[in-house]
Amino acid sequence: MATNADATEDGSDPIEYFLEDQRYHGKSERTLAAYDRVLHEFEAYVSSEFEAVESPGDADRRECMAWIHSLRGARKPSTIATYASYLKRFYDYMNRVGEFDENPMALVMEEMSESIDTNPTRRDISVSEMRSFVDSIGHPLERAVIVTLLKTGMRVGELCNLDLRDLHIDVSRLEYDRQPRVELERRADSLFVSARPARGATVNGEERTASNKRERDTIVPVDAELRRTLERWLAIRPDSRSPAEPLFLDTGESWGQRLTPGDIRYIVEKHARERGWYRTGGGATENVTPHYFRHFFTTHLRDRTGDRGVVKYLRGDVASDVIDTYTHNWGDQVRMVYESNIYTIFS
Repeated sequence: MATNADATEDGSDPIEYFLEDQRYHGKSERTLAAYDRVLHEFEAYVSSEFEAVESPGDADRRECMAWIHSLRGARKPSTIATYASYLKRFYDYMNRVGEFDENPMALVMEEMSESIDTNPTRRDISVSEMRSFVDSIGHPLERAVIVTLLKTGMRVGELCNLDLRDLHIDVSRLEYDRQPRVELERRADSLFVSARPARGATVNGEERTASNKRERDTIVPVDAELRRTLERWLAIRPDSRSPAEPLFLDTGESWGQRLTPGDIRYIVEKHARERGWYRTGGGATENVTPHYFRHFFTTHLRDRTGDRGVVKYLRGDVASDVIDTYTHNWGDQVRMVYESNIYTIFS
């Protein structure tokens, strides 16, 4: 069972404990409401179906799997996957802060997808079609944004939070006097995606307006196509208004300021509409949004590698066992698998 003997000694509700901490970490009210609804639904189910379970901290793998099974038929598969990921994150967090002794959802998640990205009703875009789409994007910033999303599978907020120090490529000919963060010193051609940034928190001297949602810090390889794309952007990148030196800066009305999630969505929607891949009211099954590129990355790289662990690591959706396996064997495993299998998006 997940219970820590001291977890509820003060009478606190573990769900409320979790929600309060997530609020401090900058989660939006909409996200908090979703967690609240799902976690209390889970709590109501297990406490009514199992006599030994009075709170989520008493549940084990069997009770968690029973709840997942109870949702089938009443919820769409994508919704069930989302609910399961909420529960896993709840248990993982409570385990990491020492409130619970284990995460009973860890094994459950091995038997099912963690993400709505596997929704089979999404628009199906081939790699060749994506190449044509990227080729139609002329602006260096807009191309760099979309290629980064396609090549890394990162979330919008994570892309917005990237600083120059999070990128390690050779930019000596561009006269940039910036050193990569220490985690990248011996890892050339890499991007560091931190789990730290949260909306409202100050990171690297700048208050952030978006949160990263990574389970752990992640180092993602930069292949030749992404490196060339970023070099072309850096060659025209304006001076930053922030001491954090964001990687991606606005070149329009907010010249020199960090791009926001809204800016990224606008860029993607503009080009997707031109391609016929976006329609007002179309919804997630039809429209290509920034999150679609995460789906594209996951689907194509997983199909090519057959290695769920590496893909989960790169996406930032990792349990402690995966992180322990792959971060200590970076050169031989993650980078090798990535570079051998990542799709090309330039003709």
